[in-house]
Amino acid sequence: MELRTVNLTRYITPLREGGSLPALAEADDEFKYVVKFRGAGHGTKALIAELIGGEIARTLGFRVPELVFLNLDEAFGRTEGDEEIQDLLQGSRGLNLGLHFLSGALTFDPAATHIDAEQASRIVWLDSYLTNIDRTSRNTNMLTWHKELWLIDHGASLYFHHSWGDWKKHAQSPFNYIKNHVLLPEASQLEKADADLSALLTEEKIQSIVALLPDDWLQWNDTSQTPEEIREVYTRFLTERLAHSATFVKEAQDARKTLI
Repeated sequence: MELRTVNLTRYITPLREGGSLPALAEADDEFKYVVKFRGAGHGTKALIAELIGGEIARTLGFRVPELVFLNLDEAFGRTEGDEEIQDLLQGSRGLNLGLHFLSGALTFDPAATHIDAEQASRIVWLDSYLTNIDRTSRNTNMLTWHKELWLIDHGASLYFHHSWGDWKKHAQSPFNYIKNHVLLPEASQLEKADADLSALLTEEKIQSIVALLPDDWLQWNDTSQTPEEIREVYTRFLTERLAHSATFVKEAQDARKTLI
């Protein structure tokens, strides 16, 4: 498993709805990408969550835009007139992350589009597993493109890595934020989703996804661990959480009972 690497050639426009100032940009393969910048608020940890979350979702059969490494060279963005954006670009030299731009896609509207119980349950399971706090009615982070549902923006997942020393406690914990999930009312097949999706995620597949993380993203000031040791923690967290999936499934089921 590997991601393509392309070079950013043109900054098109900031996407102001994102708190970390993502942007629409073009690369030297002539495709447009939604770019997540390493120089934004949560640094490379948001890119790590985006990559791991997106590729796990893809492994489990969800539609996710192609993820690519986006190289930003020293000269890029010097002509940008907005000082905030210029500072962001200057602080994001090197490898960033891009999602292939789905031109013409519409934001998923739960009031207008019905998601069946099986699919809703699978998405709720995914977000409980990844501890993704950001798939709510206010911000669904799902798109409808060519009449199909696509999942985007997993950068708020894996929030255990902001308190790195407690990874095992987080791995074994329920996910309380699931009560805010936009699809929770429809997720009546969580046990089936647990059985089906757990069977697809082997430790080998988890390791192959975590191995995609560049060393460059794993040079942290808050730990003395090497990039290889940090990857090992991510693998252990994801493997341990999978082994305790009954905990977060029960939390989701209990939260759903209060809604229906």
